[in-house]
Amino acid sequence: MEILWFCIVAFMLTMYVILDGFDLGAGIIHLFVARSEEERRTILNAIGPVWDGNEVWLLAAGGTLYFAFPLLYASGFSGFYLPLMIMLWLFMLRGLGIEFRHHIQSPVWKPFWDVVFSISSLLLTIIFGAALGNIIRGVPINQSGYFFVPLWTTFTFVPDAGVLDWFTVLMGLVALCTLTAHGANYISLKTEGAIQEKSRSVAAYAWWGILITSILALIATSFVRPAIWQNFSAIPFGCVFPLLGILGFAGTAYYRKRKQDLLAFVASSVFIGGMLGATVFGLFPTVLPASTGTQYSLTIYNTAAQHYGLSVGLVWWILGIILTAGYFIYIYRIFRGKVKILHNMPGY
Repeated sequence: MEILWFCIVAFMLTMYVILDGFDLGAGIIHLFVARSEEERRTILNAIGPVWDGNEVWLLAAGGTLYFAFPLLYASGFSGFYLPLMIMLWLFMLRGLGIEFRHHIQSPVWKPFWDVVFSISSLLLTIIFGAALGNIIRGVPINQSGYFFVPLWTTFTFVPDAGVLDWFTVLMGLVALCTLTAHGANYISLKTEGAIQEKSRSVAAYAWWGILITSILALIATSFVRPAIWQNFSAIPFGCVFPLLGILGFAGTAYYRKRKQDLLAFVASSVFIGGMLGATVFGLFPTVLPASTGTQYSLTIYNTAAQHYGLSVGLVWWILGIILTAGYFIYIYRIFRGKVKILHNMPGY
């Protein structure tokens, strides 16, 4: 039962990164791709109907984590208190940037909130990548199963390192390049004309950024946590995850060159899913490694709730995921196709 819930949480977090990831990517390229007011409205309207719904996956994953692995939830949220507060403020600023820009017609107001939206999206992406880097690197968990990490101590690899060090910053750059390309692929799918062409160009440059940072991250991971490769040797089936990531990465470039935007976006989604799946598989059954010693690491077995609660919760989760899937199928079907700006009509 613990393994099943581990897979459920990993699935929900992956769905969040794929779906809200293109929202974040759209925010990152917002100031670079869109120059005029109409172009910026086009980008915002491309994500406007779905961006808040996409974030539900993160809330649902947090709730599921609290239910299935309460000790991990308590330890992680107390240990990462400072970066979580920063993320919360960035989430709020990002939402304000989307919603407030059209409330007042002013040459200062709209550009200000456009900058807020773009910068908060960029910083959120880097922090998400750094968070993944912390999970791979490990944190200083004590005997009681708790820890606390400051924003930084030194930028070297030490047991009591902060949230930011050279490895986690590198992972932040991987996330930045990945979601920039993902968002650019989505915007090129939803738009036409100049915005579409500029988005394709951004996706091409970001693809090279992914290649360089990912190679560096693989080398760094082998140094920081060499044990992550052991599961792939013990269970060769796990190699399907990095294989999917490689195929998705290659497919992104292949379909983008042929201007098949839908397939390019699907390929970037496969790349994200494959790489996250490979990371989760490599860490299993550990969910939060301890830099203070493997005996203190949090696993799916020493952090899980009781078997009865997990069994009952599975029934309610299945009902909830059916409703969620129905909602997302409906909303994406209703807003399918290219974005059209109708003048004198309300919008973002």
